[in-house]
Amino acid sequence: MSLSSPARYSRSIDWITVLLYVLLVGMGWVCIYASSYSAEAPLSALGKMSFSQLMAYNWFKQLLWIGTAVVLIVILLVVDYKAYDTLAYVLYAGMVLLLLVTMFVARPIAGSRSWLELGPVRLQPAEFAKFTTALAASRFMAGINLRYQNWRDQLVLAGITLVPPLLIIASNESGQALVFGALLLAYFREGMSPLILLLLAAGAVILLMALLVPKLWLIGFFTIILIGVFIVNRRVLRHFLPLSVGVWAVVVGMVLGVDFFYNNVLQPHQRQRIEVLINPSADPLGKGWNVTQSKIAIGSGGLLGKGFLQGTQTKFDFVPEQSTDFIFCTVGEEFGWAGSSIVILLYLALLWRIVFVAERQKSVFGRNYGYCVASILFFHITVNMGMTIGLAPVVGIPLPFFSYGGSSLWSFTILLFSLLALDAYRKQDLVR
Repeated sequence: MSLSSPARYSRSIDWITVLLYVLLVGMGWVCIYASSYSAEAPLSALGKMSFSQLMAYNWFKQLLWIGTAVVLIVILLVVDYKAYDTLAYVLYAGMVLLLLVTMFVARPIAGSRSWLELGPVRLQPAEFAKFTTALAASRFMAGINLRYQNWRDQLVLAGITLVPPLLIIASNESGQALVFGALLLAYFREGMSPLILLLLAAGAVILLMALLVPKLWLIGFFTIILIGVFIVNRRVLRHFLPLSVGVWAVVVGMVLGVDFFYNNVLQPHQRQRIEVLINPSADPLGKGWNVTQSKIAIGSGGLLGKGFLQGTQTKFDFVPEQSTDFIFCTVGEEFGWAGSSIVILLYLALLWRIVFVAERQKSVFGRNYGYCVASILFFHITVNMGMTIGLAPVVGIPLPFFSYGGSSLWSFTILLFSLLALDAYRKQDLVR
């Protein structure tokens, strides 16, 4: 297949995924328009206002971002598909350098140095770091000699994964850093031991329990479990006593150390997010305002919603960041349970299609990258929707293709259409 046969190339593109992308971006723009609607600047005024006047409204700026995303899609599909594999490490190194520059050059915005300002345009390198990290990790996992049981290979993969989020955390942008943890799902698909996922999940549960349950009770609970295992199975006592005691000591250390970490490592706004997650009704007019108003907005939509542009929570700005992080509130309030269900089903269809596309790749690199894309999108979707209904902490990550913002739209577009570019040429790939 070559670019000299556009008709054949066009047939190789996964148009189902493209359709899902168009539907989500289109519905996202409708919600951005609703959330930032002003009677002084309706859509009918598009040809009556100057460019500078229109630039004051998010819905118009999002139109511009969508237009540039279309140009970006053409570039992604036209570029030689081998470049994604060949340049993976180069792009990763360039992004790490850009994150370093951002730490020192970026102007603080809401306490975070994570935005580069290029004239009137602001870009967030952390958004694009997900793409380059996914490429580099996929390239490394596609190596012929990669062995998941080899600690050296695991450390290299961990280094590739951890460097960008550590730089992002250093720029005081913890929400975006959490997204990189989703790549573990892709690594698990490619052979990483499930024990790592279980240990991380167990650690998170223990830390959460340490915040909710008196520490002496928790230590006593784990001590009783350890003693009970020894009583039930004497062989564990004989053969695994040092290991078992070591695990118990680590757990106790985590329980006793959670207060120090909570009070001395986490920043005030991060502590507030955890407090709101644990007890959102404790301070509904202060710390819990965002989540409280978000749940009111979604709940007030009922079955079919209040109707387009009829959302009172949205219209009167009760929900902060209603066109970005809390855009799902607009869906729930104006289109109700039915509209929210349609959006969720579209996301599920997109995730299923990405996994389908990943599984049919001829190259290990293509399959790895497809699962990285699915994992990143899955994390964004579940956490963003979860935080709007109080099931996840408010960490400030956008809803893919829905939230207002050029950086997020571009980054998700790059993630998705670079995969479609690889998929379009999958029949030419050699099995590695």
